[in-house]
Amino acid sequence: MNNSHLFTILATLVPLAPFAGSVYAEVEDPRVTEAKAIVQEFGTALMGELTTALQTEGPIAAIEICRHRAPAIAEELSERTGWEVGRTSLKTRNLATNTPDAWETHVLEQFDARRAAGEDIQPMAHAAVIADEDGERFRFMKAIPTVDLCLTCHGQTLAPEIAAAIDAAYPGDQARGYETGMVRGAFSLSKSLSGE
Repeated sequence: MNNSHLFTILATLVPLAPFAGSVYAEVEDPRVTEAKAIVQEFGTALMGELTTALQTEGPIAAIEICRHRAPAIAEELSERTGWEVGRTSLKTRNLATNTPDAWETHVLEQFDARRAAGEDIQPMAHAAVIADEDGERFRFMKAIPTVDLCLTCHGQTLAPEIAAAIDAAYPGDQARGYETGMVRGAFSLSKSLSGE
């Protein structure tokens, strides 16, 4: 059977446009797969440490986990994987290290719009190849949903001692006023494509 006969049979059995679309929808870029795995590892490690701190020592200890361990986990993952790994938000707590750049700001605004349109935050992500002064980079962001655990330190009303501890650790903190189900921010990863 030659290729033209095979194509005719496929075109008869499956309409061409849906077939092509479904093939591309099911094939995920391996870089996206890798980025998702890094995000999963980051999120699992951080949430585990936060939960333990909250249960054993209370919210003040959890603030210190976010302040010291979150950047350390990101750095460990960056060194091990070759990706630049971090977190960002439109309402940043750590202005020195988590302030979004223009691309991240745009994606975070899209995440908020997608949520407002009814999209589930849990799987929400965005990937793109971006050209910058150093060449092309693959960038990936995964939305962080606000869950009940987050509200102790990011909710609309904070206990006075928690607010004081946050103010002391993070001058200029903006990361308050959230409700469950909002986009809290995003994991943000990038990797140079030069040399690939």
